[in-house]
Amino acid sequence: MKRLTAEWVRKAEADYLAARALAGKRLPLHDAVCFHCQQSAEKYLKALLKQAGVRIPRTHDLVALVSLLPPESPLQGFNRGLEFLTRFAVETRYPGESASKRQAASSLRWAGKVRNACRPLLGLGPGRV
Repeated sequence: MKRLTAEWVRKAEADYLAARALAGKRLPLHDAVCFHCQQSAEKYLKALLKQAGVRIPRTHDLVALVSLLPPESPLQGFNRGLEFLTRFAVETRYPGESASKRQAASSLRWAGKVRNACRPLLGLGPGRV
């Protein structure tokens, strides 16, 4: 694995672990959970692109990132979840929009699906979570 790919993976894992930890708190931190889930998915996708030698665009649009992967990628079927997660990159970070408990739970599921699809493609095991 390329050194920079490994850095993307470390950052993606940190966001995933942060989301899981925040989801377990008594205080409702749904916005933060959703944001870290989106960030984890984004960084895992960017790790795949980096490993494949594809230039990584500056975007939070997860569907756009997946479109840069080969058509046979198992992530091509994740568009519904990726569109859902993309909403949490910016919108809920500012006043006017807030994530619900249900959205936080869905974000965790989708982030987990992205993580579980990306790790084997990068030659990694299931990880420590």
